[in-house]
Amino acid sequence: MRKTTKGWLLLAVAILSEVTASLSLKGALEHPALYVVVTAGYLGAFALLAVVLRTGMALGVAYGIWAASGVALTAIGSLIIFGEALTFLMGIGIAVIVAGVLCVELGAQAAHKRAETA
Repeated sequence: MRKTTKGWLLLAVAILSEVTASLSLKGALEHPALYVVVTAGYLGAFALLAVVLRTGMALGVAYGIWAASGVALTAIGSLIIFGEALTFLMGIGIAVIVAGVLCVELGAQAAHKRAETA
């Protein structure tokens, strides 16, 4: 498996781990046993993010995608699991966050290409 592919797969698992921990945090308020999932999820997410960075992915790209995806997926998960509101304005906010991360990724790719040709 290529180092780049491995990095993206590990980043996806880190994101899912963080989202699981965040959603479990709300559930733990009524079911304290879920604090085990919260702790494991956050520890796993940060450990996986470190491994992602070791694959060579830029910190700004990895963290940006991790954070933006986490916000979006947590909001959607909160809607599905807890029945929390997800308004049109919130949807626009999530879209703006995703667009910002896309700009960071595209900028990082352009910088990488420039460095290769220099």
